[in-house]
Amino acid sequence: MQDIPVIELNDVSKIYPLLSGDVVALDHLSIRIDRGEFVAIMGPSGSGKSTLLNQIGGLDVPTSGVLKITGKNIRHMSDIELTDLRLNAIGYIFQKFNLIPLLTAYENVEYPYILKHRDNDTTGRVSRLLADVGIDRKMAEHKPAELSGGQQQRVAVARALVNDPDILLCDEPTGNLDTKTGGQIMDMLTDLNRQGRTVIIVTHDPLVGERAERIIRIKDGKVEGS
Repeated sequence: MQDIPVIELNDVSKIYPLLSGDVVALDHLSIRIDRGEFVAIMGPSGSGKSTLLNQIGGLDVPTSGVLKITGKNIRHMSDIELTDLRLNAIGYIFQKFNLIPLLTAYENVEYPYILKHRDNDTTGRVSRLLADVGIDRKMAEHKPAELSGGQQQRVAVARALVNDPDILLCDEPTGNLDTKTGGQIMDMLTDLNRQGRTVIIVTHDPLVGERAERIIRIKDGKVEGS
């Protein structure tokens, strides 16, 4: 089981059909990411980085090729199976946080937990995670608009961890943050990787890329090198 990569793409293409002509977002990509790796996906705007992350995150499926997550081919999964995969195996951290405005920080973190367990958290896990990322009980009662960008991103990290996923996907996680706060978020992600989680970051920032163990460079939907 140890030899099975946590993420494996074999000859994966993603094509978006448009009236003006097909757009090839991913062009016969083959990538392997092993459990516990810390990988940065880098490339210029429009290179296919976010499309690749959406494929790995089960938010979209390839047009052709084989994409396996924890050994399962997602092209053969139903919508229900894909939702289950996202709830259990994958934590997603977005550049713009994507917190629900009407919910408190606590409720935002608890929301995926409720989706999985069909019940509120009575174990204290949500509170512990928020404390771990530096959000105290009083701050946890605030709604996103009442928090700074760094605080919102910390809440987003806790939300991504609440269902104990093996894989953390981060789409420009420091893109909307100042240098100091961005560094703190990267320290947090590095610690999570040391604890055994697979961390994959999409970034255009070389300083963020340097924190990863391996860089996969994408250009025009193809792998440039790794």
